[in-house]
Amino acid sequence: MVALTPWRRTLLAMTALSAFGVVAVATDVSAAAKPYLQRGPQDEVIYFVLPDRFENGDPANDHGGLASGPLVDGFDPSRAGFYHGGDLKGVIRRLDYIQGLGASAVWLAPIFRNKAVQGPPGHESAAHHGYWITDFTDVDPHLGTKADFKALVDAAHARGMKVYMDIVVNHTADVIQYRECPDGRCAYRGVADYPYTRKGGVDGAPINDGFDGKDFGKLKRPDWAYTPYVPAGQEHAKKPDWLNDPIYYHNRGESTFAGESSLLGDFATLDDVFTENPRVVAGFIEVYGRWIDDFGIDGFRIDTARHVDPGFWRAFVPAMLARARARGIPNFHIFGEVFDPDPAILASHTRADKLPAVLDFAFQAAVADVAIGRTGTDRLARVFAADPVYEGGEAGARQLPTFLGNHDMGRIGWFVLKARPRIGDDELLARVTLANALMLTARGAPTIYYGDEQGFTGDGDYADSREDMFASQVASYNDNRLVGSAARGPRSAFDADAVLYRRIAELSKIRVATPALRDGRQVVRVADDKPGLFAMSRLLGKTEVLAVFNTGDQPLKANVPVEAGSVAWRSLHGACAATAAAPGSYAVELKPLDYMICVSEGRP
Repeated sequence: MVALTPWRRTLLAMTALSAFGVVAVATDVSAAAKPYLQRGPQDEVIYFVLPDRFENGDPANDHGGLASGPLVDGFDPSRAGFYHGGDLKGVIRRLDYIQGLGASAVWLAPIFRNKAVQGPPGHESAAHHGYWITDFTDVDPHLGTKADFKALVDAAHARGMKVYMDIVVNHTADVIQYRECPDGRCAYRGVADYPYTRKGGVDGAPINDGFDGKDFGKLKRPDWAYTPYVPAGQEHAKKPDWLNDPIYYHNRGESTFAGESSLLGDFATLDDVFTENPRVVAGFIEVYGRWIDDFGIDGFRIDTARHVDPGFWRAFVPAMLARARARGIPNFHIFGEVFDPDPAILASHTRADKLPAVLDFAFQAAVADVAIGRTGTDRLARVFAADPVYEGGEAGARQLPTFLGNHDMGRIGWFVLKARPRIGDDELLARVTLANALMLTARGAPTIYYGDEQGFTGDGDYADSREDMFASQVASYNDNRLVGSAARGPRSAFDADAVLYRRIAELSKIRVATPALRDGRQVVRVADDKPGLFAMSRLLGKTEVLAVFNTGDQPLKANVPVEAGSVAWRSLHGACAATAAAPGSYAVELKPLDYMICVSEGRP
């Protein structure tokens, strides 16, 4: 654990706030007391945490108050797909560690009460991830209590850090069943063949007379495609209570994630919410608005956002921003999950849905390809060239959370190992470092997946990428190859001297101290169709920051275009020349898989 005395913690917070250019106005008590509120989304370095896998601060809650065996309470720390014991108190305990990395915002995987165990016999797993929600109004007892969550938010805010909640509206836990499918999985039945005004298909008996998809007062029966029911004893399993009525679900069977089923189908048997219904819209506005009111959180990450009716977001987002402003939170960050590497698809959800931002899966796919060396650096340049397509243009793109991997797709270290299974330790560390350097100097809000800073690689996606930061009992976690470390076996992984922790912390410090890296206009200076040189400038006022990368396996020397007035330069990282080679030209030299960050200030 990184120990910070109260004095050092205060100094760190003051340094960070000074670097962000935040000046407290003496007459504004609120701003003076909470200057972190003035930071925009692009100013943050986000740290994404699965609380169950982070730190066990209270072993008494490991079983979630059930203690009835792993197939009931979900607790089995030896199995990757079950609860392991991490909780909110554990996150509080490790805030020093997170802040020491340079993170200014903590994004928590969903903390709401979940259905502990799901899955057919022999294939059960537990809701350690938090996405099988039954009670949207309370904290899951495996993770703690509302009092614990308040203590976490308050402790983070006291340090000048923000807290983002991961929320879900697309689905709930799998409670509703269909009588036609006793095995629990029903094929998707589309609207044309199973309209809302006929029972069980176009030839069925008339129901919901006059329902046209708009007047939900005429939607009375939910058996248009299947016959949904709530099993005995689970009639009030969900909260708020209105969520227990099958009329508020699409009830059309399993999504194929293509066509209309992407919006209307059940996501892996999870109950798909009828988000077109005004009652659902109003209900979720109240549910999530209450979390803002009660805890003063700073943002929402929205799970499965692309699978929700766009009209829902056009009502929900303004309501949440208004609720946040009323709570004194002017820069509430909302970003949706749209799992797609195409910038055009991502941007469409900022325009049609009016989501303020989306997770930048296009950047993730491109930066992995470039850092691994399987494509040219122009792969990344093409992603940035699409920035004007987002709502708000390039300024809007600066609010997109960028990332290298996550809890669903896997980690950057695994991507490198998968692509280069014979890679040596030094090259593995260099390529993963390069990916982090690209993320922490490029536009967007860089998002670090917990454990990446300790060199976690995982064995794949989903549960295989959700290793424990505390001493693990999962054999497949303990034998993993790490980036920058020869360690093996169960151990506490909160090492502030780990090589990747130190490198990421250095990059975060540079970013926080350099406004142009957070909010500067980005210009790609050089990119090629093969691995090698990539250079980009970040321009803000009279400052130009030049970030240069060599993704190839050979040294390089080159002249890079810069602003004509950028004459005098100094180094933020690497060996930067003191002056331009000529007006508009800057000489760079890099070893293989290396980078440099140079700054010129005060140009005319």
